[in-house]
Amino acid sequence: MKRYKIGYTQGTYDMFHIGHLNLLNHAKEYCDYLIVGINSDMLVTEYKHKVPIINEFARYEIIKNIKAVDNAFLVNTLDKAEILKNVKFDAIFIGDDWRGNQRWIETERELSRYDIDVVYLPHTEGISTTLIRTMINK
Repeated sequence: MKRYKIGYTQGTYDMFHIGHLNLLNHAKEYCDYLIVGINSDMLVTEYKHKVPIINEFARYEIIKNIKAVDNAFLVNTLDKAEILKNVKFDAIFIGDDWRGNQRWIETERELSRYDIDVVYLPHTEGISTTLIRTMINK
């Protein structure tokens, strides 16, 4: 397993669940220092076309208090190269359910120019915020 000095991951983390915790803990296994970007309410509404159930400030408080997380901040972009301008990292971590997604293929290509690795981590089966929303609405 390759180790990294500084790792980065980003997500919405709405209705925080075991899948989110697993991703953060697995990411921390690969790096000395883990930075987490939390998608702002505005960003989530813009690209997912839905408003998070838990507001950005509460999601930020949850994430920054996870033992595996060394630093956290709110983000207003999905552009990882743009984030890299302000936040230095050696690797970015994402669930393997995104492998092959066009946006992530492009992200891999773009970040490779900066020698940043994209590391796909195991997705926790049987849980997602979308699934929780669906169960609540039944």
